[in-house]
Amino acid sequence: MKKLVTLIAVIVFLIHTQSAFAQSAYVLPYPSSMPGSIFYKINTIREKVARFWHFGDFSTFKYSLFYADKYLVEAKTLFEYKQYLLAVNALGKSDFYFKNIYSSLLDAKKNNKDISEKLEIYKSAADKHKEILEIILNNTPNTFSWNPEKGSRVDLNIKAAIENSIKQRNR
Repeated sequence: MKKLVTLIAVIVFLIHTQSAFAQSAYVLPYPSSMPGSIFYKINTIREKVARFWHFGDFSTFKYSLFYADKYLVEAKTLFEYKQYLLAVNALGKSDFYFKNIYSSLLDAKKNNKDISEKLEIYKSAADKHKEILEIILNNTPNTFSWNPEKGSRVDLNIKAAIENSIKQRNR
């Protein structure tokens, strides 16, 4: 009897895990350290140093894709916690790196490299980014006024920032 219950439990577990993995072809990374953490500052320094390590078309592609994904996940998390100023900044960083992905592919094509595999990865990433951005767009306010304790008010046009990010991923 125990063997039957165990067998059924294992089968149910396997069925659920298989369906979970089949939902998306492109997977975004788990959120790393967030702004305000000492590790965030260390990772920012590491990011700047790594920029010099990644030269060449495909290496730049990989580097830019990694950080475009990282900052999109960071922005998503910050939007969920209503940290709109930090989220918009992270979204801007994701946009910067996403633009670099495409330019590195163009450079590789100019250098007569086969970019077909990387182009598929780029398209999958763009689709996943747009999917996440649509979710963020539907769950955040259009505008927000950030009033710091010491300083002047900052008006954020969140909707325009997200729509701009979606537009950049529609190449």
